[in-house]
Amino acid sequence: MGNLCGVLFVCLTYVVVYLQRKGVEIAAELINKGIAEKLDLSKFPSLNAFRVADLGCSVGPNTFLAIQNIVDSMELKYKRQGLGHHLPEFQVFFNDHASNDFNQLFTTLPPERRYYATGVPGYFHDRLFPASSLHFVHCSYAAHWLSKMPKELVDKTSPAWNKGRIHYSNSTVQVRKSYEAQFFKDMQRFLNARAQEILHGGMLALVLPICPNGTLHSKVFINKAVELLGLCLLDMAERGIISEDQIDSFKF
Repeated sequence: MGNLCGVLFVCLTYVVVYLQRKGVEIAAELINKGIAEKLDLSKFPSLNAFRVADLGCSVGPNTFLAIQNIVDSMELKYKRQGLGHHLPEFQVFFNDHASNDFNQLFTTLPPERRYYATGVPGYFHDRLFPASSLHFVHCSYAAHWLSKMPKELVDKTSPAWNKGRIHYSNSTVQVRKSYEAQFFKDMQRFLNARAQEILHGGMLALVLPICPNGTLHSKVFINKAVELLGLCLLDMAERGIISEDQIDSFKF
């Protein structure tokens, strides 16, 4: 069962990477349109450097695809406005937790890139950059991760104790409300921080996985996969391979 759990985790990781890439590709058209129609270059007179932040960058390559699209769109906008000879330099800040493998990220940077790369470790739910310093912020398939696990989910005396589960799928109303409350707090912190960091006239591209209205979360493929992973862990606990308390460390 332990081997099956490992295989499921690897498969789940590949699914997430695939879904994120598809999300980046779908969002590219909207980002291109937003830059072409909404980004006003007159807001940034005498612009020498266009600063872009990618929050929750992980280790690539999806993050490089998204950033290249932003740079291409900006260059095209300048050229269409007859400003091709006034192109700014591009500086990209790749952000993720300090535990992220930035070594792998930077050793796989595209050699033909047309931007300067910088790593910024830290949690994006709080401020990461000086006030009014960023022109464009991109965050794809990252902002939905909670900053912390709601404590009531691991409190055995709480009605929201999520016993035997590592996710909200197929759980009780109390559990889902706990996740929702934490997500609301996290998004409020995230948006407040970005409101201070982005220049007036700048843009934020936020890509999140969602479920269509009326869709049961338990029927979503990735939720079903996570639920199966949780069942594997529970079976391992019943066999004495791990303890039930250890399952709580897998909750997300």
